[in-house]
Amino acid sequence: MDTLLPLVLFLVCAAPHQASAQSRHYPGRTKYGRLVGEFKEYAHGIRGSVFVVDETTLFIKGFAYDGTGPDAFFWVGNQTRPSPEGEIVPYPKDFKGREPPILPAISNADIILRLPFPKRIRDIKWLAVWCRRFTVNFGDVFIPPNLEIPKTRVLPEFKRLAHQLRSGNISILDAKTFYIPNLHYDGAGPDAYFWVGNGSEPNEFGIKVPNERGSLEPLRGYQGEDIEIQLPNNLTVYNIDWLSMWCVQYKHNFGHVMIPKDLDVPPALGQTKITPPWWYNPTTSTTQDPLQMPKMTNCRELLSNRLQVEWEMHGNEVQIQLSGRITESQYMAFGISGENGRSSMLGADVVVAFYDKDQKAFKAVDYYLSKYAQCDGREGVCPDEKVGGKNEAVVISGEQRDGIITVTYKRPLQTRDGPYDKIIPFDSEVNVIAAIGPLNSRMEANAHNSGDRTSGDIRIDFSSRNDHACISSLSEKKEVSNLKVWKQLRIVGEKELSARIGPTGGQRGYTHLTDHPSWGIAWYINDLLIPEVFVERGQSYVFKVEGGFEEANPARYHPFYITDSSEGGFGQKSEEQQKQQRVFAGVGYDAEGNPYPNTAGRYCEWIHKTVDQSSSKETFESFFETLKLECEPGEPAILNWTVAMDTPDTVYYQCYTHNNLGWKIQVKNPGELAGLNSAMPLHTTVAAVAVHLLVLMLGR
Repeated sequence: MDTLLPLVLFLVCAAPHQASAQSRHYPGRTKYGRLVGEFKEYAHGIRGSVFVVDETTLFIKGFAYDGTGPDAFFWVGNQTRPSPEGEIVPYPKDFKGREPPILPAISNADIILRLPFPKRIRDIKWLAVWCRRFTVNFGDVFIPPNLEIPKTRVLPEFKRLAHQLRSGNISILDAKTFYIPNLHYDGAGPDAYFWVGNGSEPNEFGIKVPNERGSLEPLRGYQGEDIEIQLPNNLTVYNIDWLSMWCVQYKHNFGHVMIPKDLDVPPALGQTKITPPWWYNPTTSTTQDPLQMPKMTNCRELLSNRLQVEWEMHGNEVQIQLSGRITESQYMAFGISGENGRSSMLGADVVVAFYDKDQKAFKAVDYYLSKYAQCDGREGVCPDEKVGGKNEAVVISGEQRDGIITVTYKRPLQTRDGPYDKIIPFDSEVNVIAAIGPLNSRMEANAHNSGDRTSGDIRIDFSSRNDHACISSLSEKKEVSNLKVWKQLRIVGEKELSARIGPTGGQRGYTHLTDHPSWGIAWYINDLLIPEVFVERGQSYVFKVEGGFEEANPARYHPFYITDSSEGGFGQKSEEQQKQQRVFAGVGYDAEGNPYPNTAGRYCEWIHKTVDQSSSKETFESFFETLKLECEPGEPAILNWTVAMDTPDTVYYQCYTHNNLGWKIQVKNPGELAGLNSAMPLHTTVAAVAVHLLVLMLGR
């Protein structure tokens, strides 16, 4: 009964005040600020709801513009209506170059606009989207006179009660952010935290507030520092009565400040900046220990027992944590779908996270998926930096434990990286995609298997505070056993060979046979998946190549060549890297000495009749029955290769434009193949598939 009484008294005392706090109201105040009105549209699909956030900041909810105006900008002025005498409001504010960028196409985006110094809201009468070249107003909204503008509120200093706690006057910058100047505290409290709650004075029924670094570890000492702290989760200053420094262990108040009931402060939309950033440790210039980071309250399992995502929105950024049951030669990818309303890889904006074992560092790399193909430096599944963009993902921390790799990173909700980055909505759902796959030798993402990506339409609201659908962490789950790998196929002594494209066979096929990452497609020689081809020195061989000749379509352009590189991709390499490869056939040189592929015929591909069934087929032969051949019009290219006497014992058939599509050619001396062929089991030769199909036909 003794322990129940304080709780009852607290609930009785706090409940009425909590209700009154929620009922405080100022006309036009919303969670986005003071409502100004809707854009009036005259041209180019302008729309959006405009709010005043503070004395220098506007927020546009759901802004849209088709981007076809030749010289359009956000435009403000104090004339009676929009005119050439107005002034540009740069967007984005931190643009590069001397001139603000022309407004691009924007679809249903939430935008923060900061007026150019020294302008304030009281200095303008309207906001417009204005074409400077043709002096045309595409859309506008007028600022009502005498609009009440949310303002920062200055409070007294901390009350000085214990452990030398003192400060300057504390400011409420926005609905979630406190600025505490000249903070002093001796750091001797055994279990002290910033602490908020309800009631007439601080008490044990409060809530911890992360420190200026975003950590919930006990507070360190402060010697005259200026800091900013943010209320956690969905808590705002309208829900609390006091801010204190409180010792949880001894239930002791070191000092506090009361929160007034008549607050009208700016909303927390990311207009303030936490200095130093909450994820940054200025004493070590390194990221926080992941065990010290505030726990994220949102979690989804994207791939059963293999991939989870956790997230938390902080102002105008989102912190994302990916945990995957992957190896050091694999990546995990997560990001925004390429299409609104459905989950699509094409056009998607994803972050690829992994552990770089060479650099001994966790990485998070921003990717744009323009085509279903390896990145060729222009198109495909490419890091943004490789195609002219910027890596907007910043690693916060990483961990590798019990077969699970975890990478935590942050990215802006909205970037200036043109077409490469999608906007993350501030408070609505968006379709997401995710996958696990192999890394190539450049530590870039290669194609994943069909079962290693998300299926169906998955939607996430990144502003959620309790979207926790994960039952348990990956470390608490047992690892699924690996599938049995197919046997390596062989072709011995065949003088005529076909080369076509086909699927890699999932977890049973290419990657496990070669220990190389795959792109999801590979060479089929005589309709066998990457067989070892045995040839003799001094003999001539003919390859009929059907890997595609449309250079403009990299997903279907796979010139064939023979090299000593187990990776291939000669056309992707730098001049210095090309010098490290020895080429035996399939590459020519022009008059200026530049290489080019000379064996690129029509495109033929073995495709799945339905879906990839490699995981359920214990042999390649049974898997091959689930495929069908599709060929485009045209003729195969012919590669004639006479094996020179100085050819190394092992070379490779590969793709000129992409890495890791082919495998080994074993080179023998004259006469050695006869003995090898007679000693080789039937199932390892090219006859295997023909015999298997014949048996099936007779059985029917």
